[in-house]
Amino acid sequence: MNPLLQPFDQAPFSKIKNEHFAPAIKQLIEDTKKEVNAIVENNDAPTFANTVEALENTGHQLDRATSIFFNLNSAETNEEIQKIAQELSPLLTEFGNDLLLNEALFKKVKTVYDTRDSYELTAEQKMLLDKQYKGFSRNGANLSEEKKIALRKIDTELSKLKLTFGENVLAETNAYQMHLTEESDLAGLPEGVKEAAAQTAKEKEKEGWVFTLDYPSYVPFMKYAENRALRKELSLAFGARAFQKNEHNNEQNVIDIVNLRHQRAALLGYESHAHFVLEERMAETPQKVQSFLNELLVKAKPAAQKEFDELEAFAKALDGIDQLQKWDSAFYAEKLKQQKFSLDDEKLKPYFKLENVINGVFTVANKLFGLEFEIDNTIEKYHEDVKTYRVTDAEGVLVAIFYADFHPRAGKRGGAWMTSYKPQQKFHGINDRPHISNVCNFTKPTASKPSLLTFNEVTTLFHEFGHGLHGMLANTTYKGLSGTNVYWDFVELPSQILENWCYEKETLELFATHYETGEVIPMELVKKIKESATFHEGMQTMRQLSFGLLDMSWHGSDPSNISEVKKFETEAFGDTTLYPETPETCMSTAFSHIFQGGYSAGYYSYKWAEVLDADAFAYFKQEGIFNKKVASKFKDTVLSQGGTVDPMELYKAFRGQEPNPDALLERAGLLVK
Repeated sequence: MNPLLQPFDQAPFSKIKNEHFAPAIKQLIEDTKKEVNAIVENNDAPTFANTVEALENTGHQLDRATSIFFNLNSAETNEEIQKIAQELSPLLTEFGNDLLLNEALFKKVKTVYDTRDSYELTAEQKMLLDKQYKGFSRNGANLSEEKKIALRKIDTELSKLKLTFGENVLAETNAYQMHLTEESDLAGLPEGVKEAAAQTAKEKEKEGWVFTLDYPSYVPFMKYAENRALRKELSLAFGARAFQKNEHNNEQNVIDIVNLRHQRAALLGYESHAHFVLEERMAETPQKVQSFLNELLVKAKPAAQKEFDELEAFAKALDGIDQLQKWDSAFYAEKLKQQKFSLDDEKLKPYFKLENVINGVFTVANKLFGLEFEIDNTIEKYHEDVKTYRVTDAEGVLVAIFYADFHPRAGKRGGAWMTSYKPQQKFHGINDRPHISNVCNFTKPTASKPSLLTFNEVTTLFHEFGHGLHGMLANTTYKGLSGTNVYWDFVELPSQILENWCYEKETLELFATHYETGEVIPMELVKKIKESATFHEGMQTMRQLSFGLLDMSWHGSDPSNISEVKKFETEAFGDTTLYPETPETCMSTAFSHIFQGGYSAGYYSYKWAEVLDADAFAYFKQEGIFNKKVASKFKDTVLSQGGTVDPMELYKAFRGQEPNPDALLERAGLLVK
């Protein structure tokens, strides 16, 4: 019996075997087609209820099965799952095209859309109708039959290419290891980092120490290792992922993806992929995005250059380094930061035991939104590292189920993300609560130490948990408008605003206690965290802007004349380059956000949302960071509403005004007074 074809509430991980996925998803595609055909074949006049709402309510079981499968493909994959993904992705793309290119179905939706003023629709119903109609029209429903065939072909090819791109990055990340056997090569590394590397070596049945390209291994080595040649080796290995002349090279995949995206946009009548994407974003047009990024660049560049010059002079004075390279950046920045603020990440880590930070973010959610988190081991999990929680409100009513998966492993892609195993919706009179997951890659516990986080990892955990809250507190009627189903340049507001609490004394005192002594983080360290918050903010801002500009370069115009990925990338980075170029490395070939994830023509949204979050947090600061009234307002206007209302209207309902960019510049120390 296939568990994915039976009714289930929680994902039945213990019962699911890899061989269940393909037959179940194929069967559920057919079942959903029948549901759609029933709408098409209904002879009654099309109405909102029998067409739009009915369509929204198709494919529940298919959605559940595919979310489980693709979440596992990201967090607990293997060759077998990757092979199944290559088989299923084209089928799901074909099914999606069948739906969106179904003329009879579109005709019914269009009839309702054209007569929408004759219905007494709620704001949410109007938004659902608008989203559904645009879903058809923006995906080829108005095309000729010949162009529809071309569109199908493009979409199938893109689905395969994106999967292959991600598989190549993961394979390259897993393939590399730096095996050290001389203790002298570890000079400068903290004891905890050495211990973790020794544990990795043991797991790989090697003597000595092994460093990998996973962030918890890579970042501390780059920050603390005194051996410059080894820093260079690791840095170049990281930068060369999927850019080497081997079977995992992504150069052609990048070229193919951007060209297919452009062809798709042209078929649909758009000037570029970015024009197509941004039509459904707060930013609206590539021109607005370019001017937004360039305006910030004008503000950030002088500060970045000044910071870089200071860092280069510091490295020269300290070690006689004439030319600062990329592999020197984190190392000398950490030394300079320690000199300026007497703040060492390694001194902070004992105060950020993972379990304490998790309790801290739960406490923040409790103080702001009245949520309770209780571990529940009866909830099935897909890996022993995963922790499972029941989330309830002050009355004990279930709000959500929460999965937390925090450590790297071979089957898990790098980075950090939030995802969902079940969406929130109101269906058959029941408010069906969501199942939300946060996935990160933090240092594992060792034989002598628990998992201790850097401050940067603390902010990452808060960031992803902010996305999690957006999913957990969703309270809409339709799943397609629920939780994080919002404009892409609005989705980062709930995550980025939560990072602000990490810098506040009131918050840190809730959870930042020494893992051995239980001592609360000293005030002087809290003060230093605050003071150092804008350290190298100019360079950090420029780095983020460079990624946004690279994304827009790939997607903002016709890419058909691009033949060399590296050359194109170097030109796109032009105005944002500080370090000497390294011909062996290329960012685009491992830029999973835009070539595998959903950030194509959307990477700017991190900075865009920073404007929103800085302005929004200024309101909390003004009224008190745990002010219940402001928190309730944020929950009611932003977190619970999903995509039911235009995001700028939601923001203004919360803030009482449009966001003020000066709040971001002031927080970043870039505001010229």
